[in-house]
Amino acid sequence: MKHTLVSVTALAAFVSFAPLLSANGAAKDADKKKAPQAPAAVNDEYRVGPGDKLRIEVYKDPQLSQSVQVRPDGKITLPLIGDLEANNRTPIELRDTITTSLKEYVTNPTVTVIVVEALASKIYVMGEVTHPGTMELHGPTTILQALAMAGGFKEFANTKDVKVLRPKGDRGNVETIRFNYKDVINGDARPFYLRSGDTVVVP
Repeated sequence: MKHTLVSVTALAAFVSFAPLLSANGAAKDADKKKAPQAPAAVNDEYRVGPGDKLRIEVYKDPQLSQSVQVRPDGKITLPLIGDLEANNRTPIELRDTITTSLKEYVTNPTVTVIVVEALASKIYVMGEVTHPGTMELHGPTTILQALAMAGGFKEFANTKDVKVLRPKGDRGNVETIRFNYKDVINGDARPFYLRSGDTVVVP
């Protein structure tokens, strides 16, 4: 009987002390897991451009399903909808726009947009890479892939401060996007897709 009482008393002491151990352990684990937050990722989804060939599928409606090519003015033409701006939109954004436009004519339309063929886009790579110059991109290409096609970095390249100069609008404005190769290798960031007209500068 005494043995039973001792066991119960010991158990009660352990149970009352356990939350303190758990809290201390959780605090230590939290301290270990603290890490600097990664910078916000650039929108890396592929965007449609002039010349791209698309397949627009409308579920259970073969007459509305179309294979189209984006015109030089950035538009496509679809039954019932007519002309629709496709340039610089992601396939998902274009899908949502088509879906919204079709709701006037079709009940609960289900639309899928597939990039069948992307027109070769021109980008420019300059600075501390093995093969700088103009490059044609056949399909969606990330900055990491473009740097690899340029032969990679030279010995003294500043891989932490690569810049992408991206034309913005039609007034000659330029957006500067920074790319840290080290962050990508360490898993703290991810590469983003390049667009036609981008200039990659490796200092």
